[in-house]
Amino acid sequence: GELANSCFTALRGFAQLCLANLNKHKPWIETSYHGVITENMDIVLLDPPLVALDKDAPVPYAGEICAFKIHGLEAPFEAVVLNGTSGEGQLRARGPVDCELQKEYTFIIQAHDCGAGPGGTGGKKSHKAVVHIQVNDVNEFSPVFREAQYQAAVTEGKIYDNILQVEATDQDCSPQYSQICNYQITTSNTPFAIDRNGNIRNTEKLSFDKQQQYEVLVTAFDCGQKRSTESVAVHIDVKPVCKPGWQGWNKRVDYEPGTGSKQLFPKMHLETCGGPLSSVRTMVELQTSHIGKGCDRETYSEKSLQKLCGASSGSTDLLPAPSVSTNWTASLVTDSGRDSDLIFRFDGRQAAKIPDQMVPQNLTDQFTIATWMKHGPTPGLRAEKETLLCNSDKTEMNRHHYSLYVHNCRLVFLLRRDFTQVDTFRPAEFHWKLEQICDKEWHYYVINVEFPVVTLYVDGVTYDPYLVTDDWPIHPSQIDVQLTLGACWQGGEVTMSRFTQYFRGSLSGLTIRPGKIESQKVISCLQACKEGLDINSLESLGKGIKFHFNPAQSILVMEGEDLENMNAALRKVSYINSRQFPTPGIRHLHISTSVQCFGEDTCISIPDIDAVVMVLQPSEPRITIAGVDRLTRPAADLRGPAGLTLFQDLHIISTVTKGDTASHHTAGRLGVQEEIIHNLDYCDILVLGEELRPEQEGLQLQRSTLLGKHLDATNSTSGMSIYGVDSMSNYEQVIRQVHYHNWHPTQTPDRKFRLTCSELNGRYTSNEFTLEISVLHKSEAGEHVNHMVAPPQYMQVVHHPAMVHSLYPTHVPSAATVVIVICIAALVVVVVLGIYRIHLTHQQEGRSSDTTKEGELDWNDSALNITVNPMEEDECCRDQILEQP
Repeated sequence: GELANSCFTALRGFAQLCLANLNKHKPWIETSYHGVITENMDIVLLDPPLVALDKDAPVPYAGEICAFKIHGLEAPFEAVVLNGTSGEGQLRARGPVDCELQKEYTFIIQAHDCGAGPGGTGGKKSHKAVVHIQVNDVNEFSPVFREAQYQAAVTEGKIYDNILQVEATDQDCSPQYSQICNYQITTSNTPFAIDRNGNIRNTEKLSFDKQQQYEVLVTAFDCGQKRSTESVAVHIDVKPVCKPGWQGWNKRVDYEPGTGSKQLFPKMHLETCGGPLSSVRTMVELQTSHIGKGCDRETYSEKSLQKLCGASSGSTDLLPAPSVSTNWTASLVTDSGRDSDLIFRFDGRQAAKIPDQMVPQNLTDQFTIATWMKHGPTPGLRAEKETLLCNSDKTEMNRHHYSLYVHNCRLVFLLRRDFTQVDTFRPAEFHWKLEQICDKEWHYYVINVEFPVVTLYVDGVTYDPYLVTDDWPIHPSQIDVQLTLGACWQGGEVTMSRFTQYFRGSLSGLTIRPGKIESQKVISCLQACKEGLDINSLESLGKGIKFHFNPAQSILVMEGEDLENMNAALRKVSYINSRQFPTPGIRHLHISTSVQCFGEDTCISIPDIDAVVMVLQPSEPRITIAGVDRLTRPAADLRGPAGLTLFQDLHIISTVTKGDTASHHTAGRLGVQEEIIHNLDYCDILVLGEELRPEQEGLQLQRSTLLGKHLDATNSTSGMSIYGVDSMSNYEQVIRQVHYHNWHPTQTPDRKFRLTCSELNGRYTSNEFTLEISVLHKSEAGEHVNHMVAPPQYMQVVHHPAMVHSLYPTHVPSAATVVIVICIAALVVVVVLGIYRIHLTHQQEGRSSDTTKEGELDWNDSALNITVNPMEEDECCRDQILEQP
């Protein structure tokens, strides 16, 4: 057995030796390979090709290649034998290869032969070869911009080489597909261009006024000409060239009446373009010369304004509205387009004589002359005197007793009267030289005379004369004097009587008040503006801000060292209009600014700015008079001591139409009526038809009725005027006390009176309310109430009745006659009426029902009228009746 085992072992060793002799050589491959694989494919192209050689060939197995082995398990490749005899092999990817994950691979490969037999025993392997594989890229990604959008700003008027740069990226791994080779602007007709690197420039100069912002779409291309899927938006803002000046203000500011103070420039700030400023001075000017008399003032009549301001009574209005009793102003040219502000224009050809009965008498050493005046420089080389007011000899001579005139932009007041006691030099001419006299703006002039001191007020500010000239007194004479307006009357000492020294300009509200001078408080009230500039929150202006208003608050000057404080101060500047019904329209604003710089000879210039305040149309009131419009009374009521109360049931209301906030509930309803409270300034009771006959009829009003009210009244044969700025309720109380008296009603036809009331000197006028009075001799009295609505607004203003007669007649029958007539008439009337009423009882009952129905039908169709008959008081009551002014 031992011999057998030894033999087996020996045989096996011999066999192995034999096999070893059959596979004597190792396979041979190149020492290095370079391969290329396209991503997402599996075949690697090797250079040189993968081929293993074995010198044992053609011996089976020993000369054949059975495998290629790769060392490096992280490499996603495998090598396969395509032909074992020839030794050809192939390198493949085990899975998808992504260039973006890894561009190159390096690993070791060895070839194995098949050994000495079928089992592969005794196989040999080649040396190790290095394999370098490069992954080829596929252009699978599009360019993507780094930013979602781009923003840039340029200054107008410049050409930029590079405004901004856009940049896109590509996720592909190769330079060919990952690099961006081109950019392109896809927006057409745009003044911009882009280069291959994404730099954008403008191709022409840009203008801020033409276009303030551009939006440009840009796309990108990689070097494989693959285009970005989405374009990017590039916003380019055009900035104006930095110009010093105010910014953030609106050219128009709307002002709603009744809203108080409104900021004009809430976002305003001063742009200095980086210039260092040491101080800023700004002037804000509200220009209202085209509104009324220089600004929005109350447009009541001169008498109403004087009563409203608490002026003393007794002044004479020398420029009243033209009417029957004030006809001397009828020939003058009026400017009626000033919101009922009565203005007279003189062009060097108009003048008027004041009637003798209207001339103020007994001008003592104390009196006041006041007027509104707008005047410019006198045209022509030789400036002549321009007369506002002149009192001169009517005939024979040309002496000027007193006058007010303009000469070479100087205001001169001449005062030469008859001095019989002292025959010495006295102050006679008072001269003032002021810019206001020729600045073509409205100013209020008041001359207070306390002889020998004469003081001029201009817009409430006092001025003493710069020159006073003495002269001899005028010798007394029997020549009558003539008071004129707009020129001086030359009585004819040398030439024919004529006007001379004509005035060129505009006047309004020229008055003379004899015996008293006006207080500064009243003067300020009469010329006060109702609109102006205002500052909200004065205490928050800051200590470094200085400000100053002119008296009319139409000019505001502000100065400060800190720019931010000045900006904050200008934002607080406001406009205010305190009138209940302001004049609508434009108010111009002008702002001028000067700055000082630190240690520089030249400093920046701030342009002036102009803006407007638009005062919107106020809600217009609709004044309505309502009450009984027909009175039928027995004749005895008209003859009685108290007469007939005309408007006992009078009601005056005012409404405005407001926008209806609940209009969606009521289809077609555009607005609602809302009752408002405001003042009236006059009510006229006019006689329709024949004027009153003073010897037998008249209107009466107790003076006590006016006590405690801002009202006065005038009476004449054509009616009665009650005037003054007061409430509607006070007007109601007074008008309800107007009586009509008629001593001979049978000789007088039925009377009709028309009542109209006004606000703001006729700017808003009521309906015409007509009252008809019928004298009933044999039947009961009746009444009819009328509530007709007001007619369209802006009705023609009814001129006040002539102030010819007193509020009571001058002729009254004697007491004895009156008593006898009354007794006899009363007895006759009682007997006749007693018999007549028994006879007509049944007829009246039937008629009353018919009349009631007719009255109801006539209720809405009849005109709202008030008819009034003047009446007279008995002799015993005369001292209580309102006297003629």
